[in-house]
Amino acid sequence: MGDDSEWMKLPIDQKCEHKLWKARLNGYEEALKLFQKIDDEKSPEWSKYLGLIKKFVTDSNAVAQLKGLEAALAYVENAHVAGKTTGEVASGVVNKVFNQPKARAKELGLDICLMYIEIEKGEAVQEELLKGLDNKNPKIIVACIETLRKDDSFLFWQLKELEEEWVKVSSVAPKQTRFLRSQQELKAKFEQQQAVGGDADGGGDDEEEAVPQVDAYELLEAVEILSKLPKDFYEKIEAKKWQERKEALEAVELLVKNPKLESGDYADLVKVLKKVVGKDTNVMLVALAAKCLAGLATGLRKKFGQYAGHVVPTILEKFKEKKPQVVQALQEAIDAIFLTTTLQNISEDVLAVMDNKNPTIKQQTSLFIARSFRHCTPSTLPKSLLKPFCAALLKHINDSAPEVRDAGFEALGTALKVAGEKAVNPFLADVDKLKLDRIKECAEKVELVYGKKTGGTAEKKEGKPITGKTPALSGAGGDKETKDAATKPGPLKKAPAVKSGGPPKKGKPAAAAGMGGAGAKSKKGPETKEIFESELSIEVCEEKAAAVLPASCIQQLDSGNWKERLACMEEFQKAVELMERSEMPCQALVRMLAKKPGWKETNFQVMQMKLHIVALIAQKGNFSKTSAQVVLDGLVDKVGDVKCGSNAKEAMTAIAEACQLPWTAEQVVAMAFSQKNPKNQSETLNWLSNAIKEFGFSGIMSITPKQWQTAPTPTRGISRHSGGGGDDGEEEEQEDVGNDVVDLLPRTDIGDKITAELVSKIGDKNWKIRKEGLDEVTSIINDAKFIQPNIGELPAALKSRLNDSNKILVQQTLSILQQLATAMGPNIKQHVKNLGIPVITVLGDSKNNVRAAALATVNAWAEQTGMKEWLEGEDLAEELKKENPFLRQELLGWLAEKLPTLRSVPSDLLLCVPHLYSCLEDRNGDVRKKAQDALPFFMMHLGFEKMAKATSKLKPTSKDQVLAMLEKAKANMPAKPAPPAKASSRVVGGAAPAKFQPASALAEDSGSNTMESKPDPKKAKAGGTSSKAKGVQGKKVLSKPNLKEDDDKSGPIFIIVPNGKEQRMKDEKGLKVLKWNFTTPRDEYIEQLKTQMSSCVAKWLQDEMFHADFQHHNKALAVMIEHLESEKDGVISCLDLILKWLTLRFFDTNTSVLMKALEYLKLLFNLLSQEEYHLTENEASSFIPYLILKVGEPKDVIRKDVRAILNRMCLIYPASKMFTFIMEGTKSKNSKQRAECLEELGCLVESYGMNVCQPTPGKALKEMATHIGDRDNTVRNAALNTIVTVYNVHGDQVFKLIGNLSEKDMSMLEERIKRSAKRPSAAPVRQAEEKPQRTQNISANASMLRKGPAEDMSSKLNQNRNMGSHSETTHTVPREFQLDLDEIENDNGTVRCEMPALVQHKLDDIFEPVLIPEPKIRAVSPHFDDMHSNTASTINFVISQVASGDINTSIQALAQIDEVLRQEDKAEAMSGHIDQFLIATFMQLRLIYNTHMADEKLDKDEIVKLYSCIIGSMISLFQIESLAREASTGVLKDLMHGLITLMLDSRVEDIEEGEQVIRSVNLLVVKVLEKSDQTNILRYIMKIHICIIC
Repeated sequence: MGDDSEWMKLPIDQKCEHKLWKARLNGYEEALKLFQKIDDEKSPEWSKYLGLIKKFVTDSNAVAQLKGLEAALAYVENAHVAGKTTGEVASGVVNKVFNQPKARAKELGLDICLMYIEIEKGEAVQEELLKGLDNKNPKIIVACIETLRKDDSFLFWQLKELEEEWVKVSSVAPKQTRFLRSQQELKAKFEQQQAVGGDADGGGDDEEEAVPQVDAYELLEAVEILSKLPKDFYEKIEAKKWQERKEALEAVELLVKNPKLESGDYADLVKVLKKVVGKDTNVMLVALAAKCLAGLATGLRKKFGQYAGHVVPTILEKFKEKKPQVVQALQEAIDAIFLTTTLQNISEDVLAVMDNKNPTIKQQTSLFIARSFRHCTPSTLPKSLLKPFCAALLKHINDSAPEVRDAGFEALGTALKVAGEKAVNPFLADVDKLKLDRIKECAEKVELVYGKKTGGTAEKKEGKPITGKTPALSGAGGDKETKDAATKPGPLKKAPAVKSGGPPKKGKPAAAAGMGGAGAKSKKGPETKEIFESELSIEVCEEKAAAVLPASCIQQLDSGNWKERLACMEEFQKAVELMERSEMPCQALVRMLAKKPGWKETNFQVMQMKLHIVALIAQKGNFSKTSAQVVLDGLVDKVGDVKCGSNAKEAMTAIAEACQLPWTAEQVVAMAFSQKNPKNQSETLNWLSNAIKEFGFSGIMSITPKQWQTAPTPTRGISRHSGGGGDDGEEEEQEDVGNDVVDLLPRTDIGDKITAELVSKIGDKNWKIRKEGLDEVTSIINDAKFIQPNIGELPAALKSRLNDSNKILVQQTLSILQQLATAMGPNIKQHVKNLGIPVITVLGDSKNNVRAAALATVNAWAEQTGMKEWLEGEDLAEELKKENPFLRQELLGWLAEKLPTLRSVPSDLLLCVPHLYSCLEDRNGDVRKKAQDALPFFMMHLGFEKMAKATSKLKPTSKDQVLAMLEKAKANMPAKPAPPAKASSRVVGGAAPAKFQPASALAEDSGSNTMESKPDPKKAKAGGTSSKAKGVQGKKVLSKPNLKEDDDKSGPIFIIVPNGKEQRMKDEKGLKVLKWNFTTPRDEYIEQLKTQMSSCVAKWLQDEMFHADFQHHNKALAVMIEHLESEKDGVISCLDLILKWLTLRFFDTNTSVLMKALEYLKLLFNLLSQEEYHLTENEASSFIPYLILKVGEPKDVIRKDVRAILNRMCLIYPASKMFTFIMEGTKSKNSKQRAECLEELGCLVESYGMNVCQPTPGKALKEMATHIGDRDNTVRNAALNTIVTVYNVHGDQVFKLIGNLSEKDMSMLEERIKRSAKRPSAAPVRQAEEKPQRTQNISANASMLRKGPAEDMSSKLNQNRNMGSHSETTHTVPREFQLDLDEIENDNGTVRCEMPALVQHKLDDIFEPVLIPEPKIRAVSPHFDDMHSNTASTINFVISQVASGDINTSIQALAQIDEVLRQEDKAEAMSGHIDQFLIATFMQLRLIYNTHMADEKLDKDEIVKLYSCIIGSMISLFQIESLAREASTGVLKDLMHGLITLMLDSRVEDIEEGEQVIRSVNLLVVKVLEKSDQTNILRYIMKIHICIIC
């Protein structure tokens, strides 16, 4: 048994000559894969197999021979030297293949012969085939004749015996269906003819001479009808009487009966007809208007296409009418309109109507789609168009209404007939068999039009004599359609010579076919002009353009006003749409478009219109290659643009249609890769990939391989020679690039062949019967070659055989699974969990050959599926957990091979780490070695930190050993493959040490970067972090100049756009863009954010930010953290976009991304606080609500980070406004979120006082109190703690503010207050103690002015949070950020306020001038002059002290504000804070009225001082008119109410200086009325007046 497996170590060419058939079979399979992967047809690898190809086709073993034939076909198709093997291989095919019983073998032999003919070796093949006619075996003779018949280049010279038979044969002219390599241009033209005029039925049955038919429409004289409309037509059509409207419509109906109408502006006429159809209640008039629209569409033809999009939705929605005459008229109208446009143009409108709830509308829409499909060809019905229609129609076939289902079946059947099963079947994968049979049944009944505009009756009649050919049209392949397609006009001239001997009654079909020929000829006309015409001078172009374009259009082409240029483009487009093909000077028009500013146009709307016009010119005009060269460079330059890319691709496709795809592709690819813009290159390849699907593979071989070698991305799926390229490890990239081509392969459904009998055979007790069942499965897969994913009960049956006691059957099962992967392709991924994972279990088998077969099977599956499917979930971890040494070493070896080639892995790989550590200590030496080998590759993706963290559950002794291994592996950790795989593979290598990592590897997430030299880079400033952390390694990395990523990623990541943020705010406010408000982010929000970021974020970073893989999000965040300090201005200019993008990350499920985002936010808000930035309302409203959602996360670490971020936000955004957002968070259904929000509210109240409670303390407290009765215990406790906190600040007044509570809630609250350690009297004491420190922080110096209050409040808020949440650890400030308290205490510049005695006035004379007491400030620090540079957070803090319960604190704050207001150069600092200050002031007035005046122990002089400070500072405020006008109506109302209450308070009069206080209030009221906004104050006075009257 050991000798049997020795051949597996041999190279491929030696395997192909091995004496064992299994070895040869394996060799042929590997050779086939190799041949498909080689990109260069002149590669020296081909020469190794020159002498072996004959052995491939003459193998003695039937199974091996079949695989050898496939490999030989791939060799002949791709190798440049294949022609040298023609004679010997063709001889082997004739003698050893054509006599085989298997049809598949004969088919492959035939394909090999035809491929030799295609590569210009037809004579040698014909010689061998003629020799085969002398063979005694009749099978060989028949096969040779069949091959010769399919060889279009071979002519029978012996006609004597055949002349009589020819008379009996149909008179169909011979058509070439296969083309030589040198005839690719002819093939492309032929396919275009079939798509436009070559109907398969119409052109195949001509018996007469097909004289080119002239379209009668072209000979008619156009009639001008617009001027002939009744003068009062537009008045009558709007008349109330239906008779008048009918007269107007009848007049139009009479005019549109003219078969050809002159072009003109029919927009108004179409508009009123559309209105009648859509809104008129008289069904008779609706039908009449529909007939008018049909007449217009028939008379104008393509010129009506510009109005089609406006009319189609209205007609479709009108199908709700059930009257037959209306429905018929609407059907005729929409069918006529369809012929004037394309399905692509109206697809969005049709798809929108298909979701209508009315069953009649759905039925008629499906029927219209079915009729529209009949006018299409495979080229005009691409997959991109089929996909949305099939998805919508699948809903219809499952509809409850039978008429809707029938219409849906008919439409899908028509699509199947037109596009073929190959194109449609992928969209019908989930359809059950009964419905699929119904669709196929409908497809067989469909009669296609294939682009002919007339002759429908002729088609129906000719359908009868050619019933044998009709099914061929519905085949999956395109060859059958091509065989029966319409012939060219040339060969049809031979038809009369045969007419007498052929069947009679072919006149009408001949006429129909003649029209098909005419169509082909008309298509051929412009193609003959597809040459390089002479290049015209700019003067000639201007002259020609002036003849066909409006004068204003020419003048405004280079206007400096973009609106004028846009209007010019609209006129340009309208003129082009109305031009005839013969009248259109294409080169002149495109040169006008290229005129300055040309392709450097800065306005995207103008550029989109310009690109669309290029597409129109290419479609409608005689577009030459000279004209194409004028525009292609500009198109390639714009193909990567976010806003204009789709228009550029549309224009390139139109040019490819006009000038042929091979030439266009060659030019486009050369231009794209002459640039250094990777976005343009990738989008060019995407366009070319899609173009190949639309145009087919014809002629693509003309693109030289040299142009593909510089591509930064794999070209698999784009060039036919590179179909198998790419490394096995890069599965995800291969999926993106290669699966499109694989999808084009026709696949067979073998589900019917997997019968219950076969499944029972496979599970039989007798091993021989089980083997028979497996042999049958092998035969089924081999015959089908490519299969669909539907394989019935086969997976379960094969899975049971993997555990078979007979090892031979296990190996055979593994071989079948390999075949299954090759046959099913990427679709095999759906069977990974139920079949792939059991194969990994087989890796634990004790037999060496069984393990080798299992490993080969796993590799074959992984090649098709990619690694993502295998690494997701817990399956691999469970397999690694099994203590089987064979399984562990094989699985670890496989992972060590695959992981280095992957650029990203699922997070579930982390589940394997504990078992990997177990393997490191396994008793088996081989297992330990494999585990050590795999360790660096796990670390490459997971990062050192995560790997080290996972050792926490190990025993202490094991942990030390594993950590030592991790440190060792860290030094040998390779870099992840860079995006330009070919470039980086030469530099990095498969297992390069960490010091040779590319620069991009340093920008990955914190788990996988190489910055471990600094223990905690998060706490340091961003600028120093990267420079210190990189160290020597960073220098080595940067010394690599060949890495393309460094070039691409140079420059700032955030681009400062002047007034960009303000413009975005205006757009959102003016509803020009979507307001950032959603429950879950929809695609339109993401696309909008992409568009907004395109102008101010580096493209490469934007690609990372919006990548589908979360690893790229981590990379983006790492880069943003790295650039945070160095690009402060850029970050601030893009802050609104950054915060919006971070809100999207809050909806991600990946924890690592969320943690990274929170880390970035903490650093960001620290930076903004240092820069004294004030968060705008737009930024806050689009970010804070989504941040608060994460405060309810189940993970403690996330909640802690969110609370820390909310703490930092109070430094750049007013706490009172934060209060409102957090209060909204208490309404969440998430109990954790409610509890955390309530605790946060308590912290805010304790830190900032009652003034943060919005809209009023009473309302806020009532809302909080409702949560005391919450069903969740955590929420109840949080609500009680918050109310207790307020009680500690505000005292018994809390009960009045809360209002009525239930007995149970009130008792709980009272009990909690009793248990609370704090008392109301403690609040003033605490505030008094904190007063000196805050004062010193504010006035010490300029830097302390910025940091002091913010840090004080931050630390205080942290303290409150820690107390509220009972956290186990306290927040410690790093030493470099701590305040030097000793130095602050020794500062003699402390602000001390002494209030003078109030000025005495004579009470008898109230008209004497009032002198306002002024607060005198002594020993003000000289640094206080820097107040104007203070942050908004400092002003917010000082204002918050105004409403403090401590009188001294409030007086001090008022004095500071008054000092600012009295200095003209500093008073503007208060702008934007007026409402906030006034709210705090009247809250203090209310506090005095309710609390201080009632406190008998309090000295009344203190109250008078407080009153005088309040009144003095407010008079200072209202003397500055610009600030006074900022006060809003609501605030003025509350202020006036507080002042009036003060004047009416009898207790004030009892105070010694009370009268003077009241007089000062009078003066203040006058100032308020005089200086505040008159509109606001007048509204308040009117409200009072109305209240008094009532």
